[in-house]
Amino acid sequence: MERQNGKKSEYLVLLEMAIGRRGWRYEDGDWFSIGTARIAAGLQATRRSHPQAAQMAAKLHNVYLFLYNSLQAIGWAISLWRILISFSSTKSVNGAYASAGELICFLQSVAFLEVFHGAIGIVPSGVLLPLMQWGGRTHFLLALVWSINEVQELPAVFITFFAWSLSEVIRYSHYALNCIISTPPYWVTFLRYTVFIVLYPIGVAPGEMWLMYQALPFIKERNLYRDFLPFSYYNFVVVLLLLYPVLWLKLYLHLFKQRHSKLGKLQKRKRGLSRNY
Repeated sequence: MERQNGKKSEYLVLLEMAIGRRGWRYEDGDWFSIGTARIAAGLQATRRSHPQAAQMAAKLHNVYLFLYNSLQAIGWAISLWRILISFSSTKSVNGAYASAGELICFLQSVAFLEVFHGAIGIVPSGVLLPLMQWGGRTHFLLALVWSINEVQELPAVFITFFAWSLSEVIRYSHYALNCIISTPPYWVTFLRYTVFIVLYPIGVAPGEMWLMYQALPFIKERNLYRDFLPFSYYNFVVVLLLLYPVLWLKLYLHLFKQRHSKLGKLQKRKRGLSRNY
């Protein structure tokens, strides 16, 4: 690292701040984390040295995030609509994957961009929690539901897809509104940080976990992924089922912290405004 007149350069200071905030260390050898920290530090240094360019970059980030979140909201709304239309026309939950499965697989795969967004610092989400959620959902979709035809018509797929679609329509709509107005309507923010209390457990327990359990006989019978993995995929899913409640609880509690923080700030702001009047 370069030094200027015996002092640390601004870039080095910003890099160490970026690494320190995330608990990374040079000796960890985590070059992905260090690399994203370098990018974040470089962006911050550029913002300070070129304020006009930084303003333009911020506007472009805002436009990009608005388009990304809007398209995701529309995609998940279409998925929800297809699932409900299928249920309404057939009076059965068996057609959820046939009606919306391919679209949901696509939307969830594209959502890896959110890990990258957090890594380079254009959103404050960080890397770990978005990566955990993306990895869990993508494994569920592509490794299990997409690969095992026999589970695609199970009620657990309908439950999972319905919970995911409704929660994502609300979440992405809230994110998109945040890009164009500083404070979205209170009811939108309230829904964003409240519906997960019901939808998240429904999507995980009778949805994802139940389907993984039902998929175990098919995984064992076919010795699924034996040509690609150096270990038993069946044993992996069994261990994953045992760990799922712990991993899920971490994310669930994080969402409650977010809810307390976001809604608490809005309540304080509303009280302040009411006192002014």
